[in-house]
Amino acid sequence: QPQLVESGGGLVQPGGSLRLSCAASGFTLDEYAIGWFRQAPGKEREGVSCISSNDGSTYYTDSVKGRFTISRNDAKNTVYLQMNSLKPEDTAVYYCAADYAFRLCVLEVNEYDLWGPGTQVTVSS
Repeated sequence: QPQLVESGGGLVQPGGSLRLSCAASGFTLDEYAIGWFRQAPGKEREGVSCISSNDGSTYYTDSVKGRFTISRNDAKNTVYLQMNSLKPEDTAVYYCAADYAFRLCVLEVNEYDLWGPGTQVTVSS
């Protein structure tokens, strides 16, 4: 069955960096738009970044622009989220998801069809 699994989360101090990985199995990841989302305790799930399958175009929510970078490695069937200059406000469970309907990505939770189980990112001193 098609699956997504996130990895790379952990505890980091403010200003530090983490790289999250989203590994796909059972399907070819580069055929779909892939999004990264996050959900903090008591908060709604929100879009962070996404990458399109047709031309590799990317989108970032304003709060992470200049700090986060999304990328794709087709040979490894994996999408990454490089997170730099992390802030306590970035603390959340991070999820990756695949959109079966559109090749152009959009940061809308309800658009995505397949979700990974999430990985915890905690930014604290």
